Amino acid sequence: MKSNLKMFYVLTSLALIFGFIGACGGAPAKQPPQAVQVKSADAPQTELVKAPAKAAAPVTLNGAGATFPLPVYTEWIQMYKSVQPDVTLNYQGIGSGGGQKAILDGAVDFAGSDSLLKDSQYQQMPDLQMLPMLAGAVVPIFNLEGVDNLVLDGPTLVNIFMAKITNWNNPAIAALNPGVSLPNEPIIVVHRSDGSGTTEIFTSYLGAVSNEWVDAVGVGKAVEWPADQIGQGIGGKGNPGVAQAAQSTPFSIGYVELAYAKSNNIPFVDMVNVAGNQVTANADSMKDAMAAFANAFDERLTTKIVNAPGKNSWPIMGYTYLVIHLSENTDCDKTAALLGYIQWAISDGAAAQKAADLGYATLPDAVHDLVMNKLHKVTCNGQPVL
Repeated sequence: MKSNLKMFYVLTSLALIFGFIGACGGAPAKQPPQAVQVKSADAPQTELVKAPAKAAAPVTLNGAGATFPLPVYTEWIQMYKSVQPDVTLNYQGIGSGGGQKAILDGAVDFAGSDSLLKDSQYQQMPDLQMLPMLAGAVVPIFNLEGVDNLVLDGPTLVNIFMAKITNWNNPAIAALNPGVSLPNEPIIVVHRSDGSGTTEIFTSYLGAVSNEWVDAVGVGKAVEWPADQIGQGIGGKGNPGVAQAAQSTPFSIGYVELAYAKSNNIPFVDMVNVAGNQVTANADSMKDAMAAFANAFDERLTTKIVNAPGKNSWPIMGYTYLVIHLSENTDCDKTAALLGYIQWAISDGAAAQKAADLGYATLPDAVHDLVMNKLHKVTCNGQPVL
């Protein structure tokens, strides 16, 4: 009995000693990586990726930019709290232009943008990297009492926003909407008042349809709207501002990301696409457009996907991107936490389903792989992070 007690005391003492050494000097043991299903909201995937490693210490990541993805980013941030309780993510929807300025000024850890960075911005900060996160449809919304369905084609939409078509009962609109009672009322054009990636997507489409639009108005985050010059234009800040202005302004037409139209129950236009078919913005028409441009990414991992040639393609589409630093990272905990979040957002099945429920299109497999490859090139203090 004494022998057994002696052995018990020896073993207990050794356990306490090694436990003390581990607590004082050793790093926390890494948990084995868990496998998570890769992203598709439509069908089961067999490919597995490593789940984000648990944060070694609490980390706060601040981002700002595009309002285009704000609904899904808000949901993802809430969902990610259960995946990484020690990572706090903040994202402000201030517009793509504001997000680009913020990351160039060093005010945020990452930016959101639907607008592509300019060469001058890459020259100012050469390590910036745009990462496609989702794609979405920009839809023309309208406020016409008694009219629930409206069809437009590219040339007619261009002429409305060029203020060449200024009344709702114009013959060009009437020809596309037989049997619809269109009022003899002026068209009020609602547009963004801030620098906006949604505006860049929308004006890119108008420019793809009309060279006159390119020459007279232009393509970009902000343009001079012809409707303002004739007193039939209203500006709204962010997608929420345009949605609110259109809802409160009779006889108006505007443009927002599809999620804003759906969440606010605002009717949106069906478009006649370049193939000559009437299409509505939904999961199938977005996927058709993305497939048409599957191999169109440039060396910067960016592309435009407007006016897609597919038979059922929605014509006003765009990717939304996160802008991060590829190499000039010095806080490695923050960098690792950011990459973990991005990996989760584009790879997790629940995240993909939430995006689909809100009206966004998740990345095709080939684009997902391009983003993952780019994440593995991110460095902190000269060392790979993943």
